[in-house]
Amino acid sequence: MANHSTDYPGNLFVVAAPSGAGKSSLVKALLELDSQVHSSISHTTRPPRGQEKHGREYFFASEPEFDAMVASNAFVEWAHVHGRRYGTSKKAIEERIAQGNDVILEIDYQGALQIKQVFANAVLIFILPPSWEELRSRLERRGEDSAEVIEVRLKNAAQEMAQVQRFDFVIINELFERALFDMKTIVHAQRLKYAAQRRARAETFVSLNIS
Repeated sequence: MANHSTDYPGNLFVVAAPSGAGKSSLVKALLELDSQVHSSISHTTRPPRGQEKHGREYFFASEPEFDAMVASNAFVEWAHVHGRRYGTSKKAIEERIAQGNDVILEIDYQGALQIKQVFANAVLIFILPPSWEELRSRLERRGEDSAEVIEVRLKNAAQEMAQVQRFDFVIINELFERALFDMKTIVHAQRLKYAAQRRARAETFVSLNIS
């Protein structure tokens, strides 16, 4: 897949973590705090959980629908995760960041690395739990999975966390408020880069005679 180094005005933040590390809660809290960040909605073949709605948390697709999107290269990445398929629409991301919006995407590590190959300027963030004990206890407290499924998730977590060195930033989610502050700091820092400030504050640069 070609590496697009197109300098889009918006940022693309890609967040990965093992199951139970608190990725979804952190992303949800960031979206509530920062109106400039928009979530990217993935397609999935898994059924909705709890209060999830089609087009809000995910686009829920049948296996044949998902196959058709794969065949037409509609996904920037797609992967098998816990026996289901998840995919990210390339067009949806491009439209958002081309308009100057910041997009945040929750995804597994395989997908994050695939996205970096297509969107070279994507900012990859990995969230780690503070310990194995805490990760296990969070999965148990969630009450969604059987003991067998929790063991599978922990086994997968070991493989996922082994990829952490390939990410740009690492947040250790020990205390939720601190982890959220860390995430806000990463997002804010990207907006202070030269290219971003040059666009956002063009009149200041002009008045200072900076081309």
